[in-house]
Amino acid sequence: MKNYNIVVVGGGPAGVVTAVTARKIYSDKKIVLIRNVEKPLIPCGIPYIYGTLGDIKKNIMADTPLNNSNVDIILGEVKEIDRANKTVLLDNNEVIKYEKLVLATGSIPFQLNIKGENLKGVYYIKKSFNHLANLKDEIEKAKNIVIIGGGFIGVEFADEIAKLENKNVTLIEMMDKILLAAFDKEFCEIGEEKLKSSGVKILTKNKVVEILGDSKVKKIKLASGEEIDADVVIIAIGGKANSKLAKDADLLIGKFGAIWTDEYMRTTDENIFAVGDCAEKKDFFTRKPSNAMLASIATAEARIAGMNLYKLKVLRLNYGTISIFSTAINDYAFGAAGMTESNALKEGFEIVTGNFETVDKHPGSMPESRKLKVKLIFSKDSGILLGGQVSGGITVGEMINLIGLAIQSKMSATEIITFQIGTHPRLTSAPTVYPIIKAAENALMLL
Repeated sequence: MKNYNIVVVGGGPAGVVTAVTARKIYSDKKIVLIRNVEKPLIPCGIPYIYGTLGDIKKNIMADTPLNNSNVDIILGEVKEIDRANKTVLLDNNEVIKYEKLVLATGSIPFQLNIKGENLKGVYYIKKSFNHLANLKDEIEKAKNIVIIGGGFIGVEFADEIAKLENKNVTLIEMMDKILLAAFDKEFCEIGEEKLKSSGVKILTKNKVVEILGDSKVKKIKLASGEEIDADVVIIAIGGKANSKLAKDADLLIGKFGAIWTDEYMRTTDENIFAVGDCAEKKDFFTRKPSNAMLASIATAEARIAGMNLYKLKVLRLNYGTISIFSTAINDYAFGAAGMTESNALKEGFEIVTGNFETVDKHPGSMPESRKLKVKLIFSKDSGILLGGQVSGGITVGEMINLIGLAIQSKMSATEIITFQIGTHPRLTSAPTVYPIIKAAENALMLL
């Protein structure tokens, strides 16, 4: 039996950040991270293996932070938690003793559960080096690639594979638009336009009912009866919490199958914490359970857990998960934070929206200027910001973070229009038409 003070289970961003943070706070503790893969991958970078990066080895998460923090690494699968004796059992029957245990076991793909999904050439997005390397080999040989799921991962895969030569890429989505879970329709339509300009065929309001082939995939069949040629099928329909280990240990599990935690990421066992995709989230506005899975959320939770393992060193007022997304399609960026207009109305909020369009440099004749579109959603009575969406150039990535901060700070339209900002001709829109301020101003006129 090996003895450690802190045992972290899971080698993704949440696990690594927990271990590194714990080392900074608890310098005298013996810490180990247990993971079941030798070469952990950067989750958000997986779609880019197949186009921009071109090599799976360029998307490996380095062990440098762990090594520099004097964190031990054990390769193995945790099969069981013994809460009474405060031990975990590995698949090689090795027993590890802990004082504090952190579960960062991530997520696993949702299954389609249709005939043919186990044929050769059909791939779910698993965070496995060999699995994704095999997918890369098959994509390189294939002509017809079908992607099922028009969320962020499906769209990013489609965009990247479309950059390769001689590929027919078809993206299939059940909903009316791609990316509809995160954006309002006008932004989804821009995304579809950009993706189609890359040569991707988009089929919305369509459902795959069967994958056809003998030992290997040949076609997919839609509910309409239409069949589409497919040499490779990529299934990217989202994921669910990998919480079996916690469930078997009789820890409390929430509505979406994730592990319940308090404000400090403690489970119903005071010595066991859960962070990242395996831990339950609550919506910022409604406090309803949320299925948001983002590395940015996971690492924020990991820092909270790592700092508070033994004593509550950092007060946390966790009002819930805002869900701040960003992606890029054909070099055109999209960002969303908080509620969409459609979700706010569905929840019963009375709202006012503010919209503004400009360019991301000034003057607009500056080289590489891009059109920038901002939409902000405010509560009608209070004027408080509920959500925002942005599309345009690369500045979108940080603009949506600014909007996320404004949401978290419960800022009103009046406060936003008095933002103190820094601008520069090559870096931002003009101070006279700074888009977040102008969108808030537009909403304020209606308020």
